[in-house]
Amino acid sequence: MRRAGLFFLFAALSFLVQAGELAGPQLVAELRKGGYVLYVRHTSTDFGRNDAQMTSFEDCASQRPLTDKGRDEARAIAGHIKRLGIPIGTVYASPFCRTVETAMLAFGKAEKTQDVRGGPVRTGDPRRYDALRGLLATAPAKGFNNVISSHGNPFHAVFGAPYLAEGEIAVVRPGGDQRFEALARIPLSGWESLPR
Repeated sequence: MRRAGLFFLFAALSFLVQAGELAGPQLVAELRKGGYVLYVRHTSTDFGRNDAQMTSFEDCASQRPLTDKGRDEARAIAGHIKRLGIPIGTVYASPFCRTVETAMLAFGKAEKTQDVRGGPVRTGDPRRYDALRGLLATAPAKGFNNVISSHGNPFHAVFGAPYLAEGEIAVVRPGGDQRFEALARIPLSGWESLPR
């Protein structure tokens, strides 16, 4: 059993190319050129509620929702994307209401898909996040950046610690053939420091 666990860990890590770092003006210049995937964890939510009673993904009343603060955070991200001139292509969103709402407020669109939160394969199966890995490895249309609006757990499962904070964005460079690398993380408080 231990040997199988080590095999699955190695298999998962083999998809991730070790990351370099982008920051400041260089990060903004790269994002303006396009070619990246922005993985955003939904913005601030009400942890006093959970998803245990939900009957469907459309049942927003029975899910953990964004707070008013979370909605403001998503709108602030939209303002920074516009201020910095970052071109956005396809926006994939987990079908939960909080991830779709984050995508709509921050990027103006959302294509719902289970692929960004882990496929229908059972928890613990190393293939569960293969579809997410595929999206992370796929280059956007020329001159654009794709977005994945999802949750903390899928990101942690693919990239490892530390978790993304609510509203934090990881900048990922796709490499094709299930290869990708995380180059930067932008916390909610980090946008103001990015130069125009």
